[in-house]
Amino acid sequence: MVRRAVGYCRYDTPEQLDFLDRLYAVMHFYVNFFLPVMKLEEKTRIGSQVKKTYDDPQTPYARVLSSPDVSEEHKTLLRETYALLDLVHLRQQIDDLHDLLFQSVSMPGVVPQ
Repeated sequence: MVRRAVGYCRYDTPEQLDFLDRLYAVMHFYVNFFLPVMKLEEKTRIGSQVKKTYDDPQTPYARVLSSPDVSEEHKTLLRETYALLDLVHLRQQIDDLHDLLFQSVSMPGVVPQ
């Protein structure tokens, strides 16, 4: 997830570290509350092939809410956090921070991936 978000450039200035910290903080909410993930349920080997079975895609947030092992206090706190989040605003923040980070790279002719 990290390399997909920031690429493979070297970020080593204090300014770039600040951009990365801010980007990771925003991405935490985006990934955990809005991006569904298919969780591997079973892996079966048949000869040389491997058959994988996945459950239905769910966000980590939804998985926590459906878990009996998580206390109601934590679930309530997560619901309150989710109610404050705006998907469009988060995505805009991520895009803006990407732009700032990539503009700060001091390698002419290299485009971060």
